[in-house]
Amino acid sequence: MKNNTLTAVAGLEVGHFTDARRPTGCTVVLTPQGAVAGVDVRGAAPGTRETDLLNPSNTVQQVHALLLSGGSAYGLDAASGVMRWLEEHGHGLPVGPARVPIVPAAVIFDLWVDDFADPTHTPRIRPDAQAGYQACVNASNAAVAQGNVGAGAGATVGKMNGPQCAMKGGIGSAALCVNGITVAALVVCNAVGDVVNPLTGELLAGARQAPDSRALRDMRQAQLQGHTTPALQTGSNTTIGVIATDAVLTKPQAQRLAQVAHDGLARSIRPVHTPMDGDTLFALGTGTSGQAADMMLLSTLAAEVTAMAVVNAVQAAQDLRLGENWWPAMTHAGPSTGP
Repeated sequence: MKNNTLTAVAGLEVGHFTDARRPTGCTVVLTPQGAVAGVDVRGAAPGTRETDLLNPSNTVQQVHALLLSGGSAYGLDAASGVMRWLEEHGHGLPVGPARVPIVPAAVIFDLWVDDFADPTHTPRIRPDAQAGYQACVNASNAAVAQGNVGAGAGATVGKMNGPQCAMKGGIGSAALCVNGITVAALVVCNAVGDVVNPLTGELLAGARQAPDSRALRDMRQAQLQGHTTPALQTGSNTTIGVIATDAVLTKPQAQRLAQVAHDGLARSIRPVHTPMDGDTLFALGTGTSGQAADMMLLSTLAAEVTAMAVVNAVQAAQDLRLGENWWPAMTHAGPSTGP
């Protein structure tokens, strides 16, 4: 079967760690030999690490891994485990006698996805350094698992009618190959907004009409008609991801690729880049094809695969029920009024 996920880009491996104790986890994208990287942050409440390094004017030219994680800012600790794995395997930036692995990271807020009636459950369970290390152990170049795994384990979407009316989000991936160049995306969709099919405008997943209903409420239309959203926690949502290509990129080109990839979020999530989201996209160029970047083509493909990955994230998601809390998946969404 053809691989239509991020690992279709030669030189990349992806690994998930999914915590069995509470829906959370992390996902690592390994490029141990180094890859050119860029980043673009559009959400107003990001949680990130090492993003300043990726500015084209700054010295470091390559990264050795990227980390996407649940756990809010606590989840950034998982990057330390990724660094440890890379160090143990001899990968990193040579600095005198040492090698320092470069691991930029971004996180989503999933701490409220829990069964708080169960005393064994707690938001203190979040990805740590060992989780990041284990994600590296699990990494391979096989097709990437999608849905309720890794950084997408606790992802939810559609919180503009209140978090109790949200649906299950997840992690999704997609790839396209045109003229011998592959571009692929891996996206963790934890948006405050609704997810739509960018080709048809069909509402796929998002805010439900009531906590015990599967019926969707189109929040764009609701807002246009004067609906005001309940009080939402700043930073409690976010869509993060990685766009990669096997074309040869410079750092400025990688940054541009990350920027244009946000067009894919705008096509598939509404609203997006809000004060409540920390939307962050990384871009990677492995150069394994040996072909120079056609930035016009890459820009089109980057936005396209990003939108496809968002749709795949919610299509691959599965229902999640923890005690009285219920986050249905889009595969069951419809006109019915109950579970």
